[in-house]
Amino acid sequence: MVTAALPYANYRLHLGHLRSTYIPSDIYARYLRLKGEKVIYICATDEHGTPITIMAERGKKTPKEVVDEYHEADRKDLEAMGCSFTYFGRTTLPIHYKLTQEFFTRLSEKGHIYEDTIQQLYCPKDNRFLPDRFVEGICPHCHGEARGDQCETCGRYLKSTELESPRCALCGTTPIIKETKHWFFRLSHFQTFLKQWISDTPGLSQNVRNYASQWLQEGLNDWCITRDMDWGIPVPNKVEGKVIYVWFDAPIGYVSNTIQWARDNDDPESWRNYWQGSDGEIVHFIGKDIVYHHALFWPAMLKGRGDYRLPTQIIAGEYLTLGGRKMSKSRGWMIEVADYLAKFEPDPLRYYLTVVSPLSRDADFTWEEFARKNNDELADIVGNFIHRTLTFTYQSFDRRIPEPQANYPKELLEKTEETVKNVGNLIEAHEYHRALREILDLATLGNRFFNEAEPWRTIKTDKGSAATTLYVADQVVKTLAVLIAPFLPYSAERLWNILNLEGTIHQQIWSEATKRLELGHEIRKPSPLFRKFDLKGLPKLES
Repeated sequence: MVTAALPYANYRLHLGHLRSTYIPSDIYARYLRLKGEKVIYICATDEHGTPITIMAERGKKTPKEVVDEYHEADRKDLEAMGCSFTYFGRTTLPIHYKLTQEFFTRLSEKGHIYEDTIQQLYCPKDNRFLPDRFVEGICPHCHGEARGDQCETCGRYLKSTELESPRCALCGTTPIIKETKHWFFRLSHFQTFLKQWISDTPGLSQNVRNYASQWLQEGLNDWCITRDMDWGIPVPNKVEGKVIYVWFDAPIGYVSNTIQWARDNDDPESWRNYWQGSDGEIVHFIGKDIVYHHALFWPAMLKGRGDYRLPTQIIAGEYLTLGGRKMSKSRGWMIEVADYLAKFEPDPLRYYLTVVSPLSRDADFTWEEFARKNNDELADIVGNFIHRTLTFTYQSFDRRIPEPQANYPKELLEKTEETVKNVGNLIEAHEYHRALREILDLATLGNRFFNEAEPWRTIKTDKGSAATTLYVADQVVKTLAVLIAPFLPYSAERLWNILNLEGTIHQQIWSEATKRLELGHEIRKPSPLFRKFDLKGLPKLES
C-alpha cells in the first residue's frame, strides 16, 4: 500500500506539492509494480474543514460546489503528470463518513475520547463560534500574521484564543469568548507508545523521526477533534452544529478509499489484506508540514482502535522554493501544475524535481536551471545516446539489431547489470536523486563507448566492428528504457514503442532490464525523446 497525502480541495496544486509528495510516491509505486509486487497506490482529495467553508461563503457557493471543482482539477493535474493511482477518490464518499464515525465511536468506547467544555472565540455579528481559520490575528510568538490554527510566519501550531488582536476572517469583527462543548482525543496517553514506535520503526525518514522526537520531548497534548460547523462529518451522537475535525477524518481517507476501490473491483473484502493483514507494508508519502499528523496523531488513532496495521514507512519531502523564495498563494509567488502543463511535457519536470536535490532537503526551482537540466542532461546525455544509437541501427543495419563479433567487449553490458541493481536499491532507500544520477552515468558511459568506437567510420572498412558497437549500444538503450520508467513514464513508453517490444513498458519486470534484444529484432523509426528549451522563450518569475 502506497499512499500520497490527500490534496486539500480548495486550491490548485503547485510544483511544490509535486516535488514533496506526488512524484516521489509515483516513482516508488511504479518501481514496485516493475518488481512484480502486489501494490496499490491510493490518494483522494481532502474535502472538509474551515478553509473550504470560508472559500464557499466568500464565493457565494456551497462547500460541495467548491470541493467538486477542485477534486476534478487536482485529479486531472496529477494524472497528467503521470501519477499512476490505483484509485483517486475523495473524503465526501458515503463510506468515508461511515468509517470516520465508526472510528470515533470505537475510540470513544475504549476511553480514548472524552467530552469537555472549553473557551472559544465567538463572532457576535455572525452569531457563530469561530473554529480554526475563521480567526485571523497576530502570532504571540513571532508577531507575524497568523490564522486560528497555525502561524503563517513561524509555522507554530496555535489555538485561536492565543492570537493577539483576533478578528473574524469573514467580517473582521473582534470576537468575544464563550463556552462550548467539544470532544478530545487522549493523545497524551499514547506518549510512551509513540516514543517506542518512533524508535522501533526503521522506515521513517530521518526528518520524520527528528520532528516527531522533538514533539515527544516537549510532551503531547490531547487534541480537540470536533468543530462548531455544519460542513463536515457529523459527530455520531448527532449534536447539532458539531462536526469531526478534518485532521481526524483526513487520514481515515486512506482506508475508506481503499475500501471503495475494493468495492468497485467486486472484491469488497480485499482491502483488509492491506490494512488488517499480517503481511505487507503501508507506506505514506507526505510533505514535511504534516509530519505531526501522520507520525503521531494517526498512529495513535490506529493503535487506539486496535484492529488496523500501523504505517511501515513515512517519507516526508521537504519544501520547494521558487527563485529562492517560499511559495505563497496570497502573493502569487507560485507555479501551478496546470500552468506548467499548458506549455511543457510532464517528464522534464519530473526529472528536474527529482534530480535537483535529495528529498530530505529543500530544493529550489528556476526556469533557467530547469532548462539547463533538461538541455544538458536529459537531451544532451540520455536523449543523445539513445537517438544516435537507434538512428544508426535503423539506417545502417536495416532497422535490425545487428550480430556482434564473437569476442565483443562486455564491460559496458556488465555495467548495466550493476546499474540496474544500484538504481533499485536507491529507489528502495528513497534516494531518488542518486538513482537518476546512476542512470545518467550509464548514458554517459554509453556516449563515451559510442564515440570511442566510431561506428560511422568503421562501417566503411569493418562492418563487423560497427555491428558489434551497435549491438552493445542497443542493449544499453533497452536497459535505459526500463530504468527510466518509474521516473519518466511517458518517455519510457515512447522508447519502448520505438524498440518495438511487446506490451507496454509498465507491464515489464525490473529484473529483465538487462535481458538482451534478440539478433535481427526490428525497431521502429526513431525520433528524439527530449526536446531542448530555448532560454529566451521561457516564462519569467514575476510576483
